[in-house]
Amino acid sequence: MTQKICLISFDHWDYDYHIVNELNNQGFESYHIKISNYKHLSIKDKITNAFSKLFLKKNLKKIRRQEAIIKQLDRLGFQDQILIINPELVDYKYHLEIKKRTKSYKAYLYDSVKRNPINHLLDGIFDEIYSFDKYDIEKYNFKKASNYIYLPVQSKKSKIEYEVLFVGSLDERIYSLIKLGDYLKSKKISFKFIVIGKRKKLKKFNLSEEELDLIDFQEKKINQEQLIEFYKKCNIIVDLVRKNQTGLSFRFFEAMPLQKRIITNNLNVKNYSFYNTNNILIIDDDKIPDSFFENKFEKLSTKIYNNYTISSWVKRIFDLN
Repeated sequence: MTQKICLISFDHWDYDYHIVNELNNQGFESYHIKISNYKHLSIKDKITNAFSKLFLKKNLKKIRRQEAIIKQLDRLGFQDQILIINPELVDYKYHLEIKKRTKSYKAYLYDSVKRNPINHLLDGIFDEIYSFDKYDIEKYNFKKASNYIYLPVQSKKSKIEYEVLFVGSLDERIYSLIKLGDYLKSKKISFKFIVIGKRKKLKKFNLSEEELDLIDFQEKKINQEQLIEFYKKCNIIVDLVRKNQTGLSFRFFEAMPLQKRIITNNLNVKNYSFYNTNNILIIDDDKIPDSFFENKFEKLSTKIYNNYTISSWVKRIFDLN
């Protein structure tokens, strides 16, 4: 009988639905409970929730959102496997309810435990916990996983508009980004740095007008399709780690099928089989050898590449081999 497999996640950046699509393509009965789809039912609900958070310290929207997960699971019926991504976003008692509705309850962490603590969920709720953070894997005995290639190999070349590209959220990485921008500008190398966030939050970074000119600030979120179109127009993608991060971002797994090279300050990339000094440059002082800009993407072996595809990923995580 075909397994029933359910994925529970917020999926803010539309990565997770690829997992469900792949499972369905492989012949499994798969569902996605997208937590972020829950909205207030009315203006009255929104006002009530605001008062509840302010005076009762209780987030009614979060409670109702979690109740909605259980209701959806009850409609779907008992599951052979359930995977939840970023389990810290769901309260303990709801995890216990979810666990009653499956044979195997698994979690995948998109961030380190330091960034998103899950210590209160480490008492046996999950049958397996997967992480891409090497320190968490060693400390908590998590199972090792990485992100995955969800794109097909790029079949045709797009017109290159800038040599180097960064797209990311507004946070402490902006200082490293500005240093890199200064360097690229001094070398007359074209670049585009898109930083997404609220402009009012810029004040705390105390940036000069000259520094601000290096960055293209946007408040509106870029969707996945737009992101890939930006990547197609560059030769090199910049990846900068956040504080308390050692795992690899999706940039590496988007760069491979797009055949783009990477500049990164994540030393941990050396531990992955796709690491290739021709394609990936690790920096620690913002200086980049001129030769790196002259390189072309070096194609990976089929064996190494296939190991990181979403097809291989779902087989590993859900033990489908």
